[in-house]
Amino acid sequence: MQEQPTGKREELPKLPPCIRLTLPLPPSINEQYATVDGRRVSTAVARRFKKQVQDALHQLERQGLLDETILRSFRQGYLALLLDFYFTTPLKRDLDGGLKITQDALCDGLGLNDNRVVDIHLTKHIDPLHPHLYLELEALPEWQFDQEYVLLS
Repeated sequence: MQEQPTGKREELPKLPPCIRLTLPLPPSINEQYATVDGRRVSTAVARRFKKQVQDALHQLERQGLLDETILRSFRQGYLALLLDFYFTTPLKRDLDGGLKITQDALCDGLGLNDNRVVDIHLTKHIDPLHPHLYLELEALPEWQFDQEYVLLS
């Protein structure tokens, strides 16, 4: 016996806010900082990567894929970060060398504190002809730590 349609549309679950970007590979850790007059400073290569992240975020805004509603959800909850690195060779670069600069550039560009990131996934792929970084930043509306603690002073 077949069920008769009720005329009601089944609502799909709402997906958490997420942005997706494809970027150039971030500089290796050895290319990110230089010592000038005894101080560590960002290199031109690191500053250029951060600018590329900013430009990509502005492009999402122009496309209507990054709006105030998404930004609000990023600011209110915790975040998950997925980074897929596509390197030219399998063993030349460490997987985690581009994590911090990418996380900092992304969170700075969105006006977020990177301490909101509670879940990180890193994957190394090989693409000798088109090295790049694919990333996703997702709001985690249901995130909760295993145990909540109250600080007693």
